Amino acid sequence: MDSRNPNGSLPQLSQPPKYGITKPISLAGPSEADVQRNTELEKFLIESGLYERKEEAAKREEVLGRITEIVKIWVKQLTRQRGYTDQMVEEAKAVIFTFGSYRLGVHGPGADIDTLCVGPSYVNREEDFFIILHDILAEMEEVTELQPVPDAHVPVMKFKFQGISIDLLYASISLLVVPDDLDISCVSVLHNVDEQSVRSLNGCRVADQILKLVPNIEHFRTALRCLKFWAKRRGVYSNVTGFLGGVNWALLVARICQLYPNAIPSMLLSRFFRVYTQWRWPNPVMLCSIEEDELGFPVWDPRKNPRDRFHHMPIITPAYPCMNSSYNVSVSTLRVIMEQFQCGNGICEEIELNKAQWNTLFERYLFFEAYKNYLQVDIVSADADELLAWKGWTESRLRLLTLKIERDTNGMLQCHPYPNEYVDKSKLFPHCSFFMGLQRKEGVSGQEGQQFDIRGTVDEFRQEISMYMYWKPGMDIYVSHVRRRQLPAFVFPDGYRRPRTLRHPNQHTEKACEDVTRSQSGSAERRIKRKHDDEAVDGKLSKPRDCSTSNFGGTSHISIGQEAKLEHLRTGDVDSNSGRLLDREKRYEEVTIQQARTDGQGSLTTCGLTSLHVDNLSIVRNVGSQEQ
Repeated sequence: MDSRNPNGSLPQLSQPPKYGITKPISLAGPSEADVQRNTELEKFLIESGLYERKEEAAKREEVLGRITEIVKIWVKQLTRQRGYTDQMVEEAKAVIFTFGSYRLGVHGPGADIDTLCVGPSYVNREEDFFIILHDILAEMEEVTELQPVPDAHVPVMKFKFQGISIDLLYASISLLVVPDDLDISCVSVLHNVDEQSVRSLNGCRVADQILKLVPNIEHFRTALRCLKFWAKRRGVYSNVTGFLGGVNWALLVARICQLYPNAIPSMLLSRFFRVYTQWRWPNPVMLCSIEEDELGFPVWDPRKNPRDRFHHMPIITPAYPCMNSSYNVSVSTLRVIMEQFQCGNGICEEIELNKAQWNTLFERYLFFEAYKNYLQVDIVSADADELLAWKGWTESRLRLLTLKIERDTNGMLQCHPYPNEYVDKSKLFPHCSFFMGLQRKEGVSGQEGQQFDIRGTVDEFRQEISMYMYWKPGMDIYVSHVRRRQLPAFVFPDGYRRPRTLRHPNQHTEKACEDVTRSQSGSAERRIKRKHDDEAVDGKLSKPRDCSTSNFGGTSHISIGQEAKLEHLRTGDVDSNSGRLLDREKRYEEVTIQQARTDGQGSLTTCGLTSLHVDNLSIVRNVGSQEQ
């Protein structure tokens, strides 16, 4: 029998559907065991409190409605002040869009709402948004913690409205009247707008594209909710610190959904770790092909743009202009991310063999037991509101310190910045603390006594921090070297250091990680007994501003002041076991004042440095200290 079609051609074999830029890896659906694991996973998510209550969801809708009313009144006032007709005033409006986790439907209790205000062409960002609208919000009782950030890569106004955190962006489009049904996914909305507006609009455009490009939105949402929770528990959720933020995780999960279009969330979770542990970075993750447009905005293209060739973990946004959303990732943070992927993959394999439960995957990473040496960065301010801005400026540049140390030590010294923020409740002044784990690169042997001199590295970092244009008296940074046994009590969940025998509630998790990757920092630290923990070297350091005479709980001060040098060990260190100030005679082995200056009251102010030893390699650290 002839199997030809009526037109005489041979029948075409059915092709599997194509999602994204490649064919799926597998079209297989779930087995009975997969369905059972999925049920257990969803139960775990509910018990972990990842879904908000209906009352909170209703309050979010109410808050968004109020913000919409406020920006409409704001635009009408500006339209009237600028002499437009009564009809124009009547039609004038601004439209509020959401993006981020709220738009994707994966936000949890207490999460902020990423919002975008789109206004007409005659309402600008610099004066109308950041001054006039800012003043309107500042006078409202419902608004608290108002913090404008006009100089950010994507300018934003942060505040709380009736207790709900809002990040509000602004984009001015080339229309006199903004329609209520504006389609911002259309490329024409980008005509004649500035780059800051393009970046602001892109958040909403990317979120819409992601939802269009995944095979099953509900499966995508559940899997993304899982991965965001996992990333936060494992300390790799933070774009500003050099890890991955919300949009990065959404794009990674969306790509797995494309590769396994019929998989349910429990399957997507295990496939996520399976795929990305084998991913050959810097090959990019893309949901669709990169398209160029006649508008001429730059798109990610390492063939044309030399800077794009140095991106370590490119995750490309699917909306024009396509950009790398993970340009903050460094060599050090990529190493940490990959270690955690390997750890997650090992645990998922055990879950599929019924050797582990889902709660094992989501156990916290024991950061303060993974390293022997840490840098503690204390940020202080005289005023709580000023601390928000000062902390934001400093935190956004902490990753630069990681990059500079990588650069100046040729990658031999590895840094692990931890994105969590800590507060010592015993201190009565506004402050917060961040920590970095430090270790020598594994597999590379060093000569006995070999040193890393990073004085210039930290000095360069300090100079950049001191350029904050809104600096006020009282804003300071303190940096100190803290060995694991000297970590302050406020970093531990219970407020005190646990006994060594009780320190590993998630031994199963760390054991699985150790089996999967021998490069895991915590595992390596437990396997190798380091020598010469207390070895130190002397060094010298200059200061750009006046050295303060205050002392922050024994930390050494990176002051913002004039040059003075001192070689010494730290003053006022607190013994982590006894909680008492150590005797100075025991603390000081040698104090050599090379240069000092006297302030107006006659007190002697000195600035100096110490060094720390990491894995038989000494690291000169940039610090300061004051004595009277």
